[in-house]
Amino acid sequence: MSWTEHAVKPSERPAAGSAGAATGTPTVSFVIAAYNEAPTIARVIDGIRRHTPNLLEVIVVDDGSRDDTAGAATAAGARVVRLDRNRGKGAALRAGIRQATGDVLMFIDADGQDDPAEIPLLLDALTPDVAQVIGSRFLGTFLDGSVTPLHHLGNRFLTRAFNVLYGTALTDTQAGFRAVRRAALQADALRAVRYEIEADVTLQVLRGGGRTIDVPVTRDARRHGRSGFRSFYDGTRILARMVTGRIGMALGR
Repeated sequence: MSWTEHAVKPSERPAAGSAGAATGTPTVSFVIAAYNEAPTIARVIDGIRRHTPNLLEVIVVDDGSRDDTAGAATAAGARVVRLDRNRGKGAALRAGIRQATGDVLMFIDADGQDDPAEIPLLLDALTPDVAQVIGSRFLGTFLDGSVTPLHHLGNRFLTRAFNVLYGTALTDTQAGFRAVRRAALQADALRAVRYEIEADVTLQVLRGGGRTIDVPVTRDARRHGRSGFRSFYDGTRILARMVTGRIGMALGR
């Protein structure tokens, strides 16, 4: 994968958890995949900066945008990783995870549908016995216009399939708003290219024996552009990733 990065080189970044070790509070890296989100990305970053305790960095991966997403993110105070072309949400997040140095990695959508004011809810739930906290829209609230009936049904189906395959009791496996301990997640072990990234992350946490819980959050309507999610195509990819992951675990891979 090819990308260019503004500002900090790996050798110049602080060691993972260095600030957290000094303060006793885990440091937080936000990783955001963004494609043509110039009108919304600055507001998302501002919300992150205002509501995240012990924030270490905000990394925005500009996934080959045709607009000025990178410029808007940089101006808002994020470190920007620019992919040479549009590669997909999974590929973008994997690139960002490789650059992150915080003790906790947090993910949020760039379109402004998630509420940064709810970030402390996820972090407070990340107790020592928890490896991942998912912001569940189904436990929380879908505001008017925030989800289509088809996507609502599809998310319910995929969550049910995940729970059946893995014996879990999650309520929103496809939610992008989540917090994960960095020790439970290795970018090189992730394989997702598109929207199967959320399933891929949770599979890796499960493989490592980590516990995942979900907390209620609010989902707002998209105020700009449209989602790149293709219902049948991406739904099939997500389901396939769940099935192949379960087979791999059964075979000890």
